Amino acid sequence: MLAVIDRSVARSPEGLTTNDSGGMDGESILKHFISTKTGPVNISLGVPGDLAYSTENKNPLLPKLFGVVNGIFCLFQGSLENIPQLKQQYGLGKTADEAFIVIEAYKTLRDRGPYPADQVIRGLGGKFAFVLFDTSCKAIFVALDADGSVPFYWGTGSENHLVFCNDVEVVKKGCGKSFAPFPKGFFFTNSKGLQSFEHPTKEVKAVPRVDSEGQICGSTYTVDVDTKKKSPNIPRVGSEANWSSQY
Repeated sequence: MLAVIDRSVARSPEGLTTNDSGGMDGESILKHFISTKTGPVNISLGVPGDLAYSTENKNPLLPKLFGVVNGIFCLFQGSLENIPQLKQQYGLGKTADEAFIVIEAYKTLRDRGPYPADQVIRGLGGKFAFVLFDTSCKAIFVALDADGSVPFYWGTGSENHLVFCNDVEVVKKGCGKSFAPFPKGFFFTNSKGLQSFEHPTKEVKAVPRVDSEGQICGSTYTVDVDTKKKSPNIPRVGSEANWSSQY
């Protein structure tokens, strides 16, 4: 799966982008992904960017799924262990798969859900990586499970497009030295940036990566155990307000 998101929608976190990375522009990254996959499908988001996935499932234990509901698109790879409980929690039918569960979980957060985003993601028991894009408010929501069970990477293209992909070779070629493994147990939103859902009260710090030639190539991210986030001020707004920006 691949997501190429324009910099007007989401900016790379500090440390992920390096000077003279040797990466490609967004269109070229998309074309390269499609050219290397079996049965590729491209979903154009217009100015915000593109999503793409392959219909070929090389790993039956980590299947790739796609779902869309009312302009909310979700690329999902992996499998959840507590699907019956999640379907009951979110009021979904028997045929709903993991991609639709993630969409419904996001909708609960967006439409003033009672739980913080980190708690909702922790409720997804199993192996997963997903990219969700909401066209109604141009919101992106990305996460990887705490064990890093699914290969998942991100980086920055030559035009500062933010790139997410489960194929390391695509990210290497598309982002050059501005790429890194997506951190385990973290989630990313364009409103709040990168956060740990395992340690939601802690700040995140970037640790520079150095390649075999001694050159910095992006950063890995970890929880800064010596810091603590300030308690957010919960806004007092009407029930019609969109709370997705709070997560």
